[in-house]
This record gives sequence, structure tokens and C-alpha cells, in this order.
Amino acid sequence: MPKIIILRGNSGSGKSTVAKALQKKIGKGTLLISQDYVRREMLWANGSPHNTSVDLLKNLVTYGHQNCDVAILEGILSTVSYESLFALTKDLYGGQIFAYYFDLPFEETLARHKQKPISHEVGEAEMRAWWREKDFMPHIDEKIIDEHMSLDETVERIYCDITDNS
Repeated sequence: MPKIIILRGNSGSGKSTVAKALQKKIGKGTLLISQDYVRREMLWANGSPHNTSVDLLKNLVTYGHQNCDVAILEGILSTVSYESLFALTKDLYGGQIFAYYFDLPFEETLARHKQKPISHEVGEAEMRAWWREKDFMPHIDEKIIDEHMSLDETVERIYCDITDNS
């Protein structure tokens, strides 16, 4: 059965870094769907609740279900804006959803963001405007990733979760 890993949380919490490391560890044929890339690069859409990226993300999640053993969906993915995406994901993947919420303090995400190449394009004001405190999904259980877990620990935890359930 196909599996999906969902990595959600505020900007600067490490989701993209973990997603790329997971894709490499899981191996070829693992679909990585980045909300930022789809919304900002492919569609140049805003982040409103009815932005055009939701439909494309739904198509990519469906493609992953039909064609890949593992898909990774990562991004801020606020519960309000992406509710229909989560409903579709639950319908498609059922019990093969492995969801994680990166729950880090704002100050930690800001410090991490300052290390990124785009830090000069997006500042503290934008990050505060995007901030959603504990934006947990109501219908999909999420495990918590906090600031004390290293990249390697996080990747290993998720990898063990998806392989223990095989």
C-alpha cells in the first residue's frame, strides 16, 4: 500500500530539510511535494485559503498514491487553507498516513530562517504574520517534532515509523 508522510509546521522549523533527507534515505521513486515550490515557484500564487495551489497539490498527492510507494508532502500547510487537501489525503491513504507537526518556538524558527539563502527576502515581520501556534490537523493524528530533535534523529524516527508499519 502506498504511504504518505506529511511534514507540517511554521516557516523555518526544518520541514524541507527533513523532507529532502527522508527522500534520499527512502530512495528512488519517492515523491517529494513541497508546498512552497508548488505555490511560490510553479504557480506564483498567494497563500490565501482559496489559492490555486490547493488543486495542484491534490493532483500531486493523487499521483503519488497511484504511482509511488511513498510520497512526502511538506509545507506550512495551514489547516484552514488546506482542509480539502487533507480530506482527500485521508480518503486516498487511509491508515497509511504518517503525519508530523514541527512545534518549535518562534525564536528558534527565526534563528533557523536567518541561516537560509532567502533570509534577505523574508524577514521577521513576514514570519510573524505567517505564524500559526499549534495548528494541528483535526482529523489526522500528528506526532510532534520539537526543537530538541536533531535532523538525524527526526529522519530516523520517521523512517522507523514508516518501515515498522510495512
